Amino acid sequence: MRHRLPVLLVALLVLLTTLGAAQDQPSAKSQERIIKEVRHELLMLPYFGVFDYIAFKVDGSTVTLLGAVVKPVTKSDAENSIKRIEGVDKVDNQIDVLPPSSMDDRLRQRLFRAIYQYPALERYELGVQKPIRIIVKNGRLTLEGVVDSEGDKNLVGIRANGVSGIFSVTNNLQVVKP
Repeated sequence: MRHRLPVLLVALLVLLTTLGAAQDQPSAKSQERIIKEVRHELLMLPYFGVFDYIAFKVDGSTVTLLGAVVKPVTKSDAENSIKRIEGVDKVDNQIDVLPPSSMDDRLRQRLFRAIYQYPALERYELGVQKPIRIIVKNGRLTLEGVVDSEGDKNLVGIRANGVSGIFSVTNNLQVVKP
């Protein structure tokens, strides 16, 4: 009997530790809920536009925000809206605020017209949230978002390269079938 008691206590301690660790890790269902809510909150940001790009990673109860935005308020609004989501304990905000530049602002406007107002790409201009994100930093362009075909991805890259004043174009567009 004396030998059984320590063995039972150790077994009970291991069981309680395992149960506690399992409760700390969110279930796959709660992960999916957090991802869905984070996506919704980011799309509802008031100053989130075509010249901003925000991506995120969810690891347990920690959400990491990535990307680049034109206005500092967009960065802080993103973090504050994600903090309020049930199940999120920590927000690691790695969003880059683009430096103010009148040259970059002019490039953004010219790029918007070159891409969204080109007849073969006009369908992407429909809707509130534009699927092609135009990120300009110090004259360098990064295209983020989604398009319907490899041809559209290439056409967007060609249109962007045709805008004078752009030093480089990085085309990170993803092809997603509608």
